[in-house]
Amino acid sequence: MKRHVKLCPVIFAVLILLASCVNDTGPENTSSTVTAGEVSAKPEASHSPGEASAPESASEPDRDTEPGTKPESVMEETSETAPEPTPDAEPKVEPGPDQYSLPEGFVYVTDVIPTALLEIRYSAEDNFVGAVIEGYEAPKAILTREAAQALKKAADKLYEQGYRIKIFDAYRPQRAVNHFIRWAQDPDDTKMKDKYYPDVDKADLFKLSYLAKRSGHSRGSTVDLTLVDISTGEELDMGSGFDFLGEISHHGSPLITPEQEKNRNILKDAMVEAGFKPHPKEWWHYGLIDEPYPDTYFDFPVR
Repeated sequence: MKRHVKLCPVIFAVLILLASCVNDTGPENTSSTVTAGEVSAKPEASHSPGEASAPESASEPDRDTEPGTKPESVMEETSETAPEPTPDAEPKVEPGPDQYSLPEGFVYVTDVIPTALLEIRYSAEDNFVGAVIEGYEAPKAILTREAAQALKKAADKLYEQGYRIKIFDAYRPQRAVNHFIRWAQDPDDTKMKDKYYPDVDKADLFKLSYLAKRSGHSRGSTVDLTLVDISTGEELDMGSGFDFLGEISHHGSPLITPEQEKNRNILKDAMVEAGFKPHPKEWWHYGLIDEPYPDTYFDFPVR
Protein backbone atom coordinates (compact mmCIF):
# COMPACT_ATOMS: atom_id res chain seq x y z
CA MET A 1 0.00 0.00 0.00
CA LYS A 2 2.80 2.37 0.92
CA ARG A 3 4.57 1.42 -2.36
CA HIS A 4 1.53 2.57 -4.41
CA VAL A 5 1.37 5.85 -2.53
CA LYS A 6 5.01 6.55 -3.28
CA LEU A 7 4.45 5.93 -7.06
CA CYS A 8 1.57 8.46 -7.37
CA PRO A 9 3.77 11.58 -7.35
CA VAL A 10 5.98 10.03 -10.01
CA ILE A 11 3.02 9.22 -12.29
CA PHE A 12 1.59 12.68 -11.74
CA ALA A 13 4.92 14.28 -12.68
CA VAL A 14 5.09 12.24 -15.89
CA LEU A 15 1.57 13.33 -16.86
CA ILE A 16 2.50 17.01 -16.29
CA LEU A 17 5.62 16.58 -18.46
CA LEU A 18 3.63 14.97 -21.32
CA ALA A 19 1.06 17.77 -21.20
CA SER A 20 3.84 20.32 -21.42
CA CYS A 21 5.26 18.61 -24.54
CA VAL A 22 1.85 18.66 -26.21
CA ASN A 23 1.48 22.40 -25.53
CA ASP A 24 4.96 23.13 -26.96
CA THR A 25 4.29 21.38 -30.29
CA GLY A 26 0.76 22.73 -30.88
CA PRO A 27 1.73 26.39 -31.61
CA GLU A 28 4.39 25.30 -34.12
CA ASN A 29 1.82 23.35 -36.21
CA THR A 30 -0.63 26.22 -36.02
CA SER A 31 1.96 28.74 -37.18
CA SER A 32 2.98 26.53 -40.10
CA THR A 33 -0.62 26.21 -41.29
CA VAL A 34 -1.20 29.98 -41.20
CA THR A 35 1.97 30.69 -43.17
CA ALA A 36 1.00 28.23 -45.90
CA GLY A 37 -2.42 29.84 -46.10
CA GLU A 38 -0.95 33.30 -46.60
CA VAL A 39 1.21 32.14 -49.51
CA SER A 40 -1.65 30.43 -51.31
CA ALA A 41 -3.90 33.44 -50.80
CA LYS A 42 -1.39 35.71 -52.56
CA PRO A 43 -0.14 33.70 -55.57
CA GLU A 44 0.62 36.81 -57.60
CA ALA A 45 3.32 37.79 -55.10
CA SER A 46 5.12 34.48 -55.56
CA HIS A 47 7.43 33.72 -58.46
CA SER A 48 8.49 30.24 -57.40
CA PRO A 49 8.60 27.66 -60.24
CA GLY A 50 5.83 25.60 -58.68
CA GLU A 51 3.28 28.41 -59.01
CA ALA A 52 2.03 27.56 -62.54
CA SER A 53 -1.03 29.68 -63.16
CA ALA A 54 0.27 33.23 -62.76
CA PRO A 55 3.74 32.76 -64.27
CA GLU A 56 2.33 30.95 -67.36
CA SER A 57 -0.13 33.71 -68.17
CA ALA A 58 2.55 36.35 -67.63
CA SER A 59 5.31 34.76 -69.70
CA GLU A 60 3.60 32.62 -72.38
CA PRO A 61 0.68 34.12 -74.32
CA ASP A 62 -2.20 31.93 -75.38
CA ARG A 63 -4.23 32.31 -78.63
CA ASP A 64 -6.42 35.13 -77.34
CA THR A 65 -4.08 37.26 -75.21
CA GLU A 66 -0.98 39.37 -75.59
CA PRO A 67 2.02 38.77 -73.28
CA GLY A 68 1.82 40.37 -69.80
CA THR A 69 -1.81 41.55 -70.10
CA LYS A 70 -5.11 40.36 -68.80
CA PRO A 71 -7.34 38.59 -71.33
CA GLU A 72 -10.23 41.00 -70.80
CA SER A 73 -8.05 44.03 -71.52
CA VAL A 74 -6.59 42.48 -74.64
CA MET A 75 -9.98 41.61 -76.05
CA GLU A 76 -11.30 45.09 -75.48
CA GLU A 77 -8.21 46.79 -76.91
CA THR A 78 -8.01 44.41 -79.84
CA SER A 79 -11.62 44.98 -80.76
CA GLU A 80 -11.01 48.72 -80.85
CA THR A 81 -7.62 48.92 -82.55
CA ALA A 82 -7.11 45.71 -84.54
CA PRO A 83 -10.44 44.20 -85.58
CA GLU A 84 -10.51 40.88 -87.31
CA PRO A 85 -10.61 41.54 -91.09
CA THR A 86 -13.98 40.90 -92.62
CA PRO A 87 -15.22 41.42 -96.19
CA ASP A 88 -17.10 44.52 -95.07
CA ALA A 89 -14.09 45.97 -93.28
CA GLU A 90 -11.63 45.55 -96.18
CA PRO A 91 -10.69 48.80 -97.92
CA LYS A 92 -12.26 49.35 -101.29
CA VAL A 93 -9.78 49.25 -104.16
CA GLU A 94 -10.26 51.54 -107.12
CA PRO A 95 -10.68 49.55 -110.34
CA GLY A 96 -7.54 49.19 -112.39
CA PRO A 97 -7.34 49.49 -116.17
CA ASP A 98 -8.42 45.86 -116.65
CA GLN A 99 -11.47 46.43 -114.44
CA TYR A 100 -12.75 49.39 -116.48
CA SER A 101 -16.41 48.86 -117.29
CA LEU A 102 -16.79 48.83 -121.07
CA PRO A 103 -20.04 49.72 -122.78
CA GLU A 104 -22.28 46.76 -123.46
CA GLY A 105 -21.20 44.83 -126.53
CA PHE A 106 -17.49 45.69 -126.25
CA VAL A 107 -14.63 43.53 -124.96
CA TYR A 108 -10.90 43.67 -124.43
CA VAL A 109 -9.26 41.76 -127.27
CA THR A 110 -6.76 40.01 -125.00
CA ASP A 111 -9.63 38.61 -122.92
CA VAL A 112 -10.85 36.83 -126.05
CA ILE A 113 -7.46 36.18 -127.67
CA PRO A 114 -4.82 35.62 -124.96
CA THR A 115 -2.11 35.06 -127.57
CA ALA A 116 -2.56 38.52 -129.11
CA LEU A 117 0.28 41.01 -128.72
CA LEU A 118 -0.37 44.72 -128.28
CA GLU A 119 1.56 47.76 -129.44
CA ILE A 120 -1.03 50.50 -129.28
CA ARG A 121 0.78 53.31 -131.06
CA TYR A 122 -1.71 56.08 -130.29
CA SER A 123 -1.22 55.63 -126.54
CA ALA A 124 2.41 56.74 -126.98
CA GLU A 125 4.29 59.23 -129.17
CA ASP A 126 5.51 56.90 -131.91
CA ASN A 127 2.83 57.68 -134.49
CA PHE A 128 2.36 60.06 -137.42
CA VAL A 129 1.22 62.87 -135.07
CA GLY A 130 4.13 62.42 -132.67
CA ALA A 131 2.02 62.69 -129.52
CA VAL A 132 -0.31 60.65 -127.33
CA ILE A 133 -3.66 60.85 -129.04
CA GLU A 134 -6.67 62.14 -127.14
CA GLY A 135 -8.85 59.37 -125.76
CA TYR A 136 -6.04 56.81 -125.45
CA GLU A 137 -5.56 56.55 -121.69
CA ALA A 138 -4.05 53.05 -121.72
CA PRO A 139 -2.43 50.72 -124.27
CA LYS A 140 -5.49 48.53 -124.61
CA ALA A 141 -7.20 46.97 -127.62
CA ILE A 142 -11.01 47.09 -127.52
CA LEU A 143 -13.44 45.70 -130.10
CA THR A 144 -17.09 44.82 -130.38
CA ARG A 145 -17.74 41.30 -129.21
CA GLU A 146 -18.55 40.20 -132.76
CA ALA A 147 -15.33 41.62 -134.17
CA ALA A 148 -13.26 40.07 -131.38
CA GLN A 149 -14.80 36.65 -131.97
CA ALA A 150 -14.19 36.90 -135.71
CA LEU A 151 -10.61 38.03 -135.07
CA LYS A 152 -10.12 35.03 -132.80
CA LYS A 153 -10.90 32.72 -135.71
CA ALA A 154 -8.17 34.37 -137.76
CA ALA A 155 -5.74 34.43 -134.82
CA ASP A 156 -6.27 30.74 -134.06
CA LYS A 157 -5.64 29.78 -137.66
CA LEU A 158 -2.53 31.95 -137.85
CA TYR A 159 -1.25 30.54 -134.56
CA GLU A 160 -1.44 27.04 -136.00
CA GLN A 161 0.71 28.31 -138.86
CA GLY A 162 3.31 29.66 -136.44
CA TYR A 163 2.24 33.30 -136.12
CA ARG A 164 0.81 35.56 -133.42
CA ILE A 165 -1.15 38.66 -134.24
CA LYS A 166 0.15 42.02 -133.04
CA ILE A 167 -2.43 44.81 -132.77
CA PHE A 168 -1.53 48.46 -133.34
CA ASP A 169 -5.04 49.89 -133.02
CA ALA A 170 -8.60 48.68 -132.59
CA TYR A 171 -11.55 50.75 -131.34
CA ARG A 172 -10.73 54.45 -131.70
CA PRO A 173 -12.74 57.15 -129.89
CA GLN A 174 -14.21 59.92 -132.02
CA ARG A 175 -12.23 62.42 -129.94
CA ALA A 176 -9.07 60.81 -131.31
CA VAL A 177 -10.27 61.38 -134.86
CA ASN A 178 -10.98 65.00 -133.92
CA HIS A 179 -7.38 65.20 -132.68
CA PHE A 180 -6.20 64.07 -136.13
CA ILE A 181 -8.33 66.75 -137.75
CA ARG A 182 -6.86 69.49 -135.57
CA TRP A 183 -3.36 68.21 -136.26
CA ALA A 184 -3.94 68.20 -140.02
CA GLN A 185 -5.00 71.85 -139.87
CA ASP A 186 -1.60 72.85 -138.49
CA PRO A 187 0.77 72.96 -141.52
CA ASP A 188 3.80 73.68 -139.34
CA ASP A 189 3.56 70.46 -137.30
CA THR A 190 5.48 68.02 -139.49
CA LYS A 191 7.94 66.52 -137.01
CA MET A 192 6.99 62.94 -137.96
CA LYS A 193 6.83 63.48 -141.73
CA ASP A 194 10.11 61.73 -142.58
CA LYS A 195 9.08 58.53 -140.82
CA TYR A 196 5.38 58.31 -141.67
CA TYR A 197 4.51 60.35 -144.77
CA PRO A 198 7.70 61.50 -146.54
CA ASP A 199 6.16 61.48 -150.03
CA VAL A 200 2.75 62.91 -149.19
CA ASP A 201 1.82 66.51 -148.53
CA LYS A 202 0.22 66.76 -145.12
CA ALA A 203 -2.57 68.86 -146.59
CA ASP A 204 -3.56 65.93 -148.84
CA LEU A 205 -3.85 63.23 -146.19
CA PHE A 206 -7.65 63.54 -145.99
CA LYS A 207 -8.08 63.98 -149.74
CA LEU A 208 -6.08 60.81 -150.40
CA SER A 209 -8.17 58.88 -147.83
CA TYR A 210 -5.30 58.22 -145.47
CA LEU A 211 -7.32 60.08 -142.84
CA ALA A 212 -11.07 60.50 -142.48
CA LYS A 213 -13.33 62.70 -140.40
CA ARG A 214 -15.32 59.58 -139.58
CA SER A 215 -13.34 56.40 -139.00
CA GLY A 216 -14.51 52.81 -139.08
CA HIS A 217 -12.38 52.32 -135.98
CA SER A 218 -14.87 54.45 -134.02
CA ARG A 219 -17.61 51.94 -134.80
CA GLY A 220 -15.60 49.37 -132.87
CA SER A 221 -15.15 46.62 -135.46
CA THR A 222 -11.97 47.65 -137.27
CA VAL A 223 -8.47 46.57 -136.34
CA ASP A 224 -4.92 47.43 -137.44
CA LEU A 225 -2.48 44.53 -137.07
CA THR A 226 0.51 42.58 -138.29
CA LEU A 227 2.07 39.15 -137.73
CA VAL A 228 4.89 37.99 -135.46
CA ASP A 229 6.83 34.79 -136.12
CA ILE A 230 6.47 32.64 -133.00
CA SER A 231 9.85 30.97 -133.51
CA THR A 232 11.83 34.22 -133.74
CA GLY A 233 9.62 36.77 -131.99
CA GLU A 234 10.11 39.11 -134.95
CA GLU A 235 7.47 40.86 -137.03
CA LEU A 236 7.07 39.64 -140.57
CA ASP A 237 8.47 41.98 -143.22
CA MET A 238 5.44 43.61 -144.83
CA GLY A 239 7.40 46.06 -147.00
CA SER A 240 6.42 49.12 -144.95
CA GLY A 241 5.70 49.90 -141.33
CA PHE A 242 2.36 50.44 -139.66
CA ASP A 243 0.82 53.81 -140.53
CA PHE A 244 3.34 54.54 -143.28
CA LEU A 245 1.19 56.70 -145.54
CA GLY A 246 2.27 56.06 -149.10
CA GLU A 247 1.90 53.84 -152.15
CA ILE A 248 4.18 51.14 -150.75
CA SER A 249 1.55 50.37 -148.11
CA HIS A 250 -1.16 49.66 -150.70
CA HIS A 251 -2.33 46.13 -151.35
CA GLY A 252 -0.86 44.97 -154.65
CA SER A 253 1.85 47.62 -154.59
CA PRO A 254 4.64 47.01 -157.16
CA LEU A 255 7.12 48.53 -154.69
CA ILE A 256 7.40 45.43 -152.49
CA THR A 257 9.18 42.11 -152.95
CA PRO A 258 7.50 38.74 -153.58
CA GLU A 259 8.42 37.69 -150.03
CA GLN A 260 6.79 40.82 -148.59
CA GLU A 261 3.71 40.22 -150.74
CA LYS A 262 3.57 36.64 -149.47
CA ASN A 263 3.68 37.83 -145.85
CA ARG A 264 0.87 40.30 -146.47
CA ASN A 265 -1.23 37.58 -148.05
CA ILE A 266 -0.78 35.27 -145.06
CA LEU A 267 -2.47 37.93 -142.94
CA LYS A 268 -4.98 38.89 -145.60
CA ASP A 269 -6.16 35.34 -146.31
CA ALA A 270 -6.80 34.60 -142.65
CA MET A 271 -8.62 37.89 -142.06
CA VAL A 272 -10.82 37.62 -145.15
CA GLU A 273 -11.74 34.03 -144.27
CA ALA A 274 -12.76 35.24 -140.79
CA GLY A 275 -15.13 37.86 -142.24
CA PHE A 276 -13.00 41.02 -142.53
CA LYS A 277 -12.51 43.36 -145.47
CA PRO A 278 -9.07 44.86 -146.22
CA HIS A 279 -8.44 48.58 -146.75
CA PRO A 280 -6.91 48.98 -150.23
CA LYS A 281 -4.32 51.57 -149.13
CA GLU A 282 -3.32 50.08 -145.76
CA TRP A 283 -2.11 46.47 -145.59
CA TRP A 284 -2.64 46.46 -141.78
CA HIS A 285 -6.27 47.72 -141.77
CA TYR A 286 -9.24 45.31 -141.64
CA GLY A 287 -12.91 45.99 -140.92
CA LEU A 288 -15.56 43.43 -140.01
CA ILE A 289 -18.05 43.14 -142.87
CA ASP A 290 -21.05 42.29 -140.68
CA GLU A 291 -20.30 44.88 -138.02
CA PRO A 292 -22.95 45.32 -135.30
CA TYR A 293 -22.92 49.16 -135.24
CA PRO A 294 -22.52 50.31 -138.87
CA ASP A 295 -23.94 53.78 -138.21
CA THR A 296 -22.71 54.52 -134.69
CA TYR A 297 -19.45 56.32 -133.87
CA PHE A 298 -18.51 55.83 -130.24
CA ASP A 299 -16.46 58.18 -128.09
CA PHE A 300 -15.71 56.41 -124.79
CA PRO A 301 -11.99 56.49 -123.89
CA VAL A 302 -9.59 53.60 -124.24
CA ARG A 303 -8.52 52.75 -120.72
